[in-house]
Amino acid sequence: MTTTAPKSGTDTVTVPRGAESVDPATLPVRPGEEPWTADEVHELHDELISDLERLRGEIDAADAAIAGLMRDSNDGAGDDQVDAGTKNISRESELALANNARDSLAQTERALERLEGVGFGICESCGQAIGKARMQAFPRATLCVQCKAKQERR
Repeated sequence: MTTTAPKSGTDTVTVPRGAESVDPATLPVRPGEEPWTADEVHELHDELISDLERLRGEIDAADAAIAGLMRDSNDGAGDDQVDAGTKNISRESELALANNARDSLAQTERALERLEGVGFGICESCGQAIGKARMQAFPRATLCVQCKAKQERR
């Protein structure tokens, strides 16, 4: 079951209502790993929700900083080349931070959707279990360690 939650700005996104709808027994584990418990699923869900809230705050703060930098760039009369360059670097840095936060937000939303639906803990490349330990460490993971290593070598 899902609900609509406020997103950064005026948009909204759909996020799971809670981990109650997740049957821990359906979440995959690698050979030798203990099955998921309800407490572990709730903890993971709460962590992802907390990440959503934090990332939305970061995006809002970055957007405000970017707006301020854009206003300042219009008031650049009399700035020397160093001042103008510093403003450009600051603006580019804030844009990069905002884009990274947006990417992380999308990954986190997707992880919540997979946790509640289908596909959480399944490697998108090979279809095998990603592993409980990896999912607890990085719940946005979509690849197992082996497939991620292959991807990074390319």
